[in-house]
Amino acid sequence: MKKITVTMLLLCIALLGFAKGPKYVFYFIGDGMGPSHVLGTELLLGEQAGVIGRPHKLCFTQFPQTAFVTTFSASNGVTDSAASGTALSTGSKTNNGHLGVTPDGKPVYSVALAAKEAGYAVGISTTVCINHATPGAFYAHQPSRNNYYEIAKEMVKSNYDFFAGGDPNCTSKQHKEIMAAAEENNYTIARGFDDYYTKASTAKKMMLFQKEIASEIPYAIDRDEEDLTLAEITEAGIDFLSKKSKKGFFFMVEGGKIDYASHADDAATMFQEVLDFNNAIKVALDFYKKHKDETLIIVTADHETGGIVLGFNSAYTLNLKALSGQKASAVKIAELLIETDKEKRLTWENARKILKEQFGLWETAAISEQQTNRLKQIFELAEVVEDREKQLKQLAETAKTYVAHTAAISWASGNHSGTFVPLFAIGEDADEFGGVLDNTDIPKMIKKIARY
Repeated sequence: MKKITVTMLLLCIALLGFAKGPKYVFYFIGDGMGPSHVLGTELLLGEQAGVIGRPHKLCFTQFPQTAFVTTFSASNGVTDSAASGTALSTGSKTNNGHLGVTPDGKPVYSVALAAKEAGYAVGISTTVCINHATPGAFYAHQPSRNNYYEIAKEMVKSNYDFFAGGDPNCTSKQHKEIMAAAEENNYTIARGFDDYYTKASTAKKMMLFQKEIASEIPYAIDRDEEDLTLAEITEAGIDFLSKKSKKGFFFMVEGGKIDYASHADDAATMFQEVLDFNNAIKVALDFYKKHKDETLIIVTADHETGGIVLGFNSAYTLNLKALSGQKASAVKIAELLIETDKEKRLTWENARKILKEQFGLWETAAISEQQTNRLKQIFELAEVVEDREKQLKQLAETAKTYVAHTAAISWASGNHSGTFVPLFAIGEDADEFGGVLDNTDIPKMIKKIARY
């Protein structure tokens, strides 16, 4: 009997030694991405193909493991990005506005730091400024998410291997100080995707930003060829991190501007951000296919933004293809109206032409005569009010709203909501994720599974 017990004990020890957990962990966070953001993107792709339904699914919605995640903070049922980022990174609830600290201000430490201390390479990336709330929650400890300079200083001292996204959000003087401090801490600064590949082979640590200094990467719908994409950031991160540690890596990738577009209630721009996020996940999925027994990919969100509803008024209809005519974000279209007006004072006919070309009004988005008259009234008011730019911005905002209504999209607000967000997982030990989870559960489960 004793012999059998000893044999079984040795077998258990051997099995525990063999089950090392994933070598490579991807943690994708779609900022502001709720269930309707995801489903709406797929239904839009369907309508564009002339089909009702989901013939073209996002890659991550096909992952085998799914869950719902609660997002409330320690101070409210509706979280902000600092509290939710802290929960997703450290496993601890905190008050809205707090970053990497408990409600009483004590530091709490992230799964990224645990991975680094365990000998793994670590990467943190986003499409917004690199010292924003979500990325900052993985390395900083501040009583306020608005302490951007202090957050950036903690970033350069973190010793993480790879950072990418928008430049630190701070004053010009502070930006120079942060860049100098980064170089003193052995970070190579790359500007643009091509510059990354020029410098990567000799870099000890890497920071990858836009070609020109910018605190965020433009919306996908507005990008030029030289702008970074989240897929390129993911590709560069995999390339760099996979060479930095034989143990493996932990890589957080944030689609930060899903949230921005949702705050702006800009449906067409938001759906393009979800597609951009999906393209980045495809890069990780390609990596997973080569390392199936060693890779875990988790996709979730920090909260839902906008309270988006796939439906408007009393009709049981969706008309998402009406969004297809929008060629730029509403913010960019407002800038175009203002710039054109400065070059040569706009007439209603010229303003209408811009709205038609950029929003697809009167074509893909067929609006009523009453709505047309309202747009004309807003434009004509610009002739008599002191702030003409403000009125042209209002023109773009109203046009954007009419496009959404034509598409049968409605928004509850321009802020966060307290609803569930989705989680999708694939890979080594992905079956640990399922059911209804709290956001604090996720980093704890990653640490347990990866043995950080």
